[in-house]
Amino acid sequence: MIGLDDLRRFAIARSLFAPTTLRHAIDRLGFVQADPIRAPARAQDLILRHRVKDYRAGDLERRYPRLEIEEDFFVNYGFLPRAYQALMHPRARIGAWTPATRKRAQALLEFVQAHSVVHPREVDAHFAHGNVTNFFGGSSNATTHLLNAMHYRGLLRVVRRDNGIRLYAAHLHPPAPADAAGRRASLDALIDLAVQEYAPLPGASLTALVGRLRYGTPQWRNELNNALQRARKRLAHARTDGIDWYWPAAEQPHSARKPDDDTVRLLAPFDPVVWDRRRFELFWAWSYRFEAYVPAPRRKLGYYALPILWRGQVLGWCNVTAKDRKLTHATGYVDGQAPRDSIFRRELEAELERMRMFLAL
Repeated sequence: MIGLDDLRRFAIARSLFAPTTLRHAIDRLGFVQADPIRAPARAQDLILRHRVKDYRAGDLERRYPRLEIEEDFFVNYGFLPRAYQALMHPRARIGAWTPATRKRAQALLEFVQAHSVVHPREVDAHFAHGNVTNFFGGSSNATTHLLNAMHYRGLLRVVRRDNGIRLYAAHLHPPAPADAAGRRASLDALIDLAVQEYAPLPGASLTALVGRLRYGTPQWRNELNNALQRARKRLAHARTDGIDWYWPAAEQPHSARKPDDDTVRLLAPFDPVVWDRRRFELFWAWSYRFEAYVPAPRRKLGYYALPILWRGQVLGWCNVTAKDRKLTHATGYVDGQAPRDSIFRRELEAELERMRMFLAL
């Protein structure tokens, strides 16, 4: 019999594995979600610092060109092994470009091919395309917008970043599988990769996660329901308190059980342990929300609240700020106050010191 506590321990143990190399950590996770906000560091760095030995903010960006990974949209935007990124391309069934946009995209592609690697600033200097309205209602440079669209369509790849700005090169993907069996195999592999990242998953979360592949594989949008049914049969599962849970077939929740240790961890809002808000509420019986885009007067937890994990429980949150090479923090707790245990106070300070080292303060 598998209980909710078993699943909670399983989720933490399989995701927060012993720190390893950057390459092995990405392979084991399968996918690292990215986010541009630095509070106090980007999400991808905050995720990796718990899983990579001696990791420092920016290491992923610095080492990206030497790793067999790609930036792309998967179930969210982020980093994943190159072999899996290739399975999502070529993307089809994307909104058609106007003749004028196709002409500009072709000219831009020829420019990139001629220059090998380009910075958006170079492209903008060559093509004065004006401005377009972006998805958030603001104004974005039209060449940057077109570069992003061409990257999503697979015409370009991100070679590296320069101070956070993506540098692009032309890219040609191999053709898609010609037969239905090949397409099914590719889609099943991508679903297994997503499950590897976020398992164990309640049934409703598995459905939602597979549904998010409509962004990574728009060409297979109509095949996702059948792929979900195959996944349910392929994955290990159990029914606990009236809810069906799913995880990779080769893993056993009981074998991954380990004592809830004393280490305090401040997790990124998109860390795999807390990413699924449905599972979060089942495990810890309170609602955690990401409030960076919520107007300040309506925030309950803070701009970039990092969940506090201790002894298997997420018992509160912490907002961390790095300014003038100093770290400041403010905590909040579900029960209204911090644990009175001196071990918690000691371990929280140890985690803040690890944060200082991670940020090179």
